[in-house]
Amino acid sequence: MAASTHSAGLAACAALLASLGAGAAPAVSEFAKPDARLPIDLQAASSDFDYKQNTLLFHRIKVTQGPMQVTALEASASGLNFANSEWQLHGDVQIVTPDGKLESASAQVTFRDNLIAHAIAKGSPATFEHQLKDRGQLAKGRAATIDYDVPTNTVRLTGDAWLSDGQNEIRGNTLVYDILKQRVLANPNERDAGGVHIIINPKNPPTTTPHKEPAP
Repeated sequence: MAASTHSAGLAACAALLASLGAGAAPAVSEFAKPDARLPIDLQAASSDFDYKQNTLLFHRIKVTQGPMQVTALEASASGLNFANSEWQLHGDVQIVTPDGKLESASAQVTFRDNLIAHAIAKGSPATFEHQLKDRGQLAKGRAATIDYDVPTNTVRLTGDAWLSDGQNEIRGNTLVYDILKQRVLANPNERDAGGVHIIINPKNPPTTTPHKEPAP
């Protein structure tokens, strides 16, 4: 009986998580794919290039590649190399993707093969949003740390994490959002003691008609 109750609970939880990402998953072709052939445009208010230490420091920086854009008040990197480099960003960090954006107080951005490959954003909280094309809704999330892996199109929210598809909400210490499949994995491996909290809002709440007493 205990095993049956546990299985029923897992099934109910799975159904609730599916409702957060309900709808058919869009095809990969619907999303703008990164293109390493596109030029990388870097603009900044000022820069400090230390040739001896091979370090770079920029103020009020903006890096653009096609539809992808990264902005911050300050950025530092070990050399101007986008083939394989890591950048530390601080102050009003914003990473814009074709279908959404990531905002935080600080972030570490990794470039691989002239493409943004990975970003770890931290804030109080860091925020994330993504346009759900098949439903015209905006998925929004926030957490102390947001780990965005561009090649796999996954976003991992950790630390008082919250995610909403514009209608339903889910909370937990750890949430993993698959952008392409529009699916959410909450509390992986059941490691977080706080578990998962889900709020489902009915799309069309039934309307009630006031009861009328029959005419005499």
